[in-house]
Amino acid sequence: MAVTMAEISKLRTMTGAGMMDCKNALIEAENDFEKAIEIIRKKGQAVAAKRSDREASEGCVLAASVGSFAAVLALKCETDFVAKNADFVALTKSFLDVALAQKPATKEELCALQIGGKTIADLIVERIGITGEKMELDYYEFVQGGSTSAYIHPGNKLATLVAFAEENAEYETIRGLAMHIAAMSPVAIDESAVPQKVKDNELAVAIEKTKIELVSKEVEVALKKAGINPAHVDSEDHIESNMAKGWITAEDAAKAREIKTTVIAEKSATLPEQKVNNIAAGRMAKFFKEYTLVEQKYEGGGEEAGKITVKELLAKKHLTCVAFKRVTLNQE
Repeated sequence: MAVTMAEISKLRTMTGAGMMDCKNALIEAENDFEKAIEIIRKKGQAVAAKRSDREASEGCVLAASVGSFAAVLALKCETDFVAKNADFVALTKSFLDVALAQKPATKEELCALQIGGKTIADLIVERIGITGEKMELDYYEFVQGGSTSAYIHPGNKLATLVAFAEENAEYETIRGLAMHIAAMSPVAIDESAVPQKVKDNELAVAIEKTKIELVSKEVEVALKKAGINPAHVDSEDHIESNMAKGWITAEDAAKAREIKTTVIAEKSATLPEQKVNNIAAGRMAKFFKEYTLVEQKYEGGGEEAGKITVKELLAKKHLTCVAFKRVTLNQE
């Protein structure tokens, strides 16, 4: 059955599908628009099923704040080409608008909400049918407080939210904090808010790194005492390379291997526990200073940037940060 360009254009406006998809759907449905829409929807489901094992590593991250509530979400796809498409960005924004209006508590609740009589989950499936790429709503986060702010970094790959206890907080300050969070990637507001799992992992890393460094110093001392340059034997590759260059002899190489094996075994077993713990504690203090929001040097712009900590800025502005979120699709 022949279809007109006007009919194809009408269906395209209704569904957002491509011209040929609309034409084929109308032909199959014999110009029944309801059936044609269902055909396009089912095509989206079929494409979605085929793409289920594909990786959606690109996408669009958007965030916004309305008074005491702010939300951020990421709609992911397979390619940057689709991620930058105006329709894809507009679709992401429409999801964000619904989140801001209805304040769902979870990503699942958000996906069940409707736009124009269709759930967000169904709209994603339809878009999959149009683009042929896997898509998924990968992140949905929100914060609440007396005042909130949101920041979207240029490129729509990174966005942040921040909430404060106080109402009517100064816009420049709270936006600056949102920008700071984007740049400095804190893990928690303060030390007490760092998840115990993160603390345990960082402490384990600090202890292991401390032990390696202390043993390495003892090995270096022993090598120098034997007349061997530690830099020439710090790895097997260097040993082989430096022997080939004539910088060390085979005898020196053998002696270096023996010293390293012996010293590592001896010193690893006799490291003073208190010394290790003290150095590890120092590393943890440095971690909290670098990765908790209030201890970081403020980098959100303005005259205070780089001069005071976030804690000092909050005190100066009489603000209390109660929550923040940071969502990124960038490799960091």
